[in-house]
Amino acid sequence: MFKTIAGDLNLAVDVNAKKTLFAAIFLGVIGPAVFIVQPGFVQGLVGYYGFSEQAAGYIASAEMWGIAITTLILTVMASRFNWRHLLTGGVLLAAAGNFLSLLTTDVITFAVLRCITGIGSGVLISLTFTVVGLSANPDRNFGFMIMWILVYGAIGFVVMPLAFHHVGMEGVLLFFGVFNLGALPFIRHLPISEVGHAQVDEQAINLPPALKSMAVATMFVYFLAQGVVWAYLFLIGVSGGGSEQEVSNGLTLSQFLGVAGAFTAALLGSKLGRISPLTLGVAGSIISLTLLFGQMGAVVYALAVCVFNFAWNMTHPFLLAALASFDRSGRIVVHGVAAQMLGLAIGPALAASVIAKDEFSNVIWLGMILFAGALLLIIPPLLYQHKAVTR
Repeated sequence: MFKTIAGDLNLAVDVNAKKTLFAAIFLGVIGPAVFIVQPGFVQGLVGYYGFSEQAAGYIASAEMWGIAITTLILTVMASRFNWRHLLTGGVLLAAAGNFLSLLTTDVITFAVLRCITGIGSGVLISLTFTVVGLSANPDRNFGFMIMWILVYGAIGFVVMPLAFHHVGMEGVLLFFGVFNLGALPFIRHLPISEVGHAQVDEQAINLPPALKSMAVATMFVYFLAQGVVWAYLFLIGVSGGGSEQEVSNGLTLSQFLGVAGAFTAALLGSKLGRISPLTLGVAGSIISLTLLFGQMGAVVYALAVCVFNFAWNMTHPFLLAALASFDRSGRIVVHGVAAQMLGLAIGPALAASVIAKDEFSNVIWLGMILFAGALLLIIPPLLYQHKAVTR
C-alpha cells in the first residue's frame, strides 16, 4: 500500500512546481485541521460531551503534545526515512485516532486518542512546512499556505455549530477522519527527502549559535502565547456576554481577517524587511487581547478576534521566512516548527492551570506577556542579520 501511495520514488520532484506546492499546502491544511478550529472543538467537548473547561483544555493540550512530540523527533530523524512513507503513516494514524475517538467519552481515554491523532498530524505539519521552507520564495509560499489554512478555518467556524446540532460531536470527529484520508492521493507529488531541494534565501546567513537558539526560542514563546489564548477564545467570548452563535460568527469573520493577514504577508514578501512587520504583528496581538477583559459584547469581541487573527497570521509567515534566512542549510525551519508545536502543546494546559473559577483574565494577561517576550527574543537575530547583509 505504501508503494502505491508513494508513487515512483525515482522520479525527480521540483519543490517549486505548482503540483508540489499545491500538495504541500493541501496537506498543510489537513495536518492542523483540528487545531485551527480548536476553540469550537473545545466548546463541543464542554457543551456536547460534558467535559469541564479544564478537562477540555487538557485534551486539547494532549493532541498538541502528540504533534509536538512528532515534530521534535522529526528534527533529528526525518532525514533517515522516506518522507512519502512517513506522510502515509501519519495520515493513516491521524485518521485512526479520529475514528477511534468516536468510541469513548472517558476523559483519559479520549485524551490518549487525541494524542495519537496528534502524532499522525504532526508528521503532516512538520514535513509540509519543511517542504515550503525549501522553496525559492518562502515568504510568499508560507503566506499562501496559512491563507488556505484560514479559509478552511473560516468555513469550519461557520459549520461547526450547525454540525454539532445536527450530527453531534460524533459527526465532527468522523469528518476529521475522512478529511485525513483525503491527503493520500497527493503524497506522491512531494519529495522523498530534503536532499538537493533547498533554495537558499539571497539574504540568508548562518547566525551564531546563541542567536539561532533565540530565534527558535521565539517560535516557542510566540506559539506558547498563541496556545494559551486560542484554546479558550470561544469560552472567553461566551463568558464576556456573547451567545454561542455570536461568538462563532465573530471567529468566522476573524478567519477572513486572518486570510487577509496571511495574504498581506504573501504580497509584501521581504519588501519591507521583517523587523517592522513582526513588530506591528505582535503589537496587534497584544492590543487586541486588551479588549477581551470582562464583559465585552458581541461587537467588541468580533473586533478583538479579527485584529488578533489578522496580526497572528501576518506575523506567522514572516517568522517562518525569517527562520529560513537564519541558516543557509534550511534545517533551522525544522527546529522552529518543532518549537512552534511544543509551544502550542503546552499552551492550553498552561492556560487551564491559571483559570480562576471560570474567569479568563489570567489567561489573557499570560498571553499578552508571552507575546511581548517573543518580540524581545526575535529582535536581536533580525538586527544581526540586517547588519550582516547591509555591510
